[in-house]
Amino acid sequence: MPHRARPAALALALALVLAVTGCGADVSSGEGKGEGTGKTDGAEASGGHYPVTVENCGEKKTFERAPRRVVTNDVGITEIMFALGLADHMAGYVMPDDKGDLTAVPWKDGYRETKWLSKQRINKELVLDARADLVFAGWNYGFDEGSGFTPAALRRVGVDSYLLSESCRNGRGKARGVMPPLDALYTDLRNLGKVFDVEERAESLITSFREQVADARAKAPKGGDRPRVFLYDSGQDKPFTSGAYAGPHDIITKAGGDHIMKDLEDSWTTVGWETVVARDPEVIVINDYGDTTAEQKREFLMSYEPLADVSAVKNDRIVVLDYADLVESPRNPAAVSSLAADLRSLGS
Repeated sequence: MPHRARPAALALALALVLAVTGCGADVSSGEGKGEGTGKTDGAEASGGHYPVTVENCGEKKTFERAPRRVVTNDVGITEIMFALGLADHMAGYVMPDDKGDLTAVPWKDGYRETKWLSKQRINKELVLDARADLVFAGWNYGFDEGSGFTPAALRRVGVDSYLLSESCRNGRGKARGVMPPLDALYTDLRNLGKVFDVEERAESLITSFREQVADARAKAPKGGDRPRVFLYDSGQDKPFTSGAYAGPHDIITKAGGDHIMKDLEDSWTTVGWETVVARDPEVIVINDYGDTTAEQKREFLMSYEPLADVSAVKNDRIVVLDYADLVESPRNPAAVSSLAADLRSLGS
């Protein structure tokens, strides 16, 4: 049976949020706020803070004040805002309803207090109806030339945008990724901390995340004991997986695994099964989301004839992580800890 890492990861994330909330990062103007939510009126009150300029995907962006009606796209992006305590700066979020139980996550109060604008694709009309002043999305995380929904299109109607750093294009066609995945998370936390004048909270989160990852790495397999790991997202004719610039790369490597697609200079992309077979992963991590369940994905992998001699399949070493653990999100550090424990257990 597949091992579900999600409960442990969420417990670790909840402990982190509570620790950061109590470490002096006071971003709430009221009392009784829940995990990851709270007022940030200081952003407007501290007039000396603005304007601020940050670099986002190679572009310098200047903000004269903190955006007040942000629309986010997808779960990881939304939870970055919640982790920074910025729910009251949001007009709402867009995401499908296939991202797990949102009432059990550390940022459940943010989800309860923020409007779920749509379970369908984000678009310009939705953004305008929400009277958004900023859209926080990314390439293939909402922004897409094919649909005409791009930062340039939003700029023409007076709406600013911030791109998820994991999704930055790197100049090789539409390949994405310009920095290691966890660095992308820390970059967005730090940038948004400046934009919304919650820098202390952002730095506290980054420090806590770094400590959590360092602790997991200290306990992780090393050297020749590092198992070869493949991330399976979806696809049967060809597998959709992650390269060096998507979250799973850092999650796998810092958990003590050897990511078999580490030489792929892209984030999320398609490869051939022949490559997977040739690299013979000893562990497969399933990305759990969508209409196809993790168990159905597992059954496919275990029964797909070309994979019959792959070590992970022969030895039934398959781990399941949730989508929000694997895309850029504040759940990434807990996913490192969870996967490190799984790899130790599988290796024992």
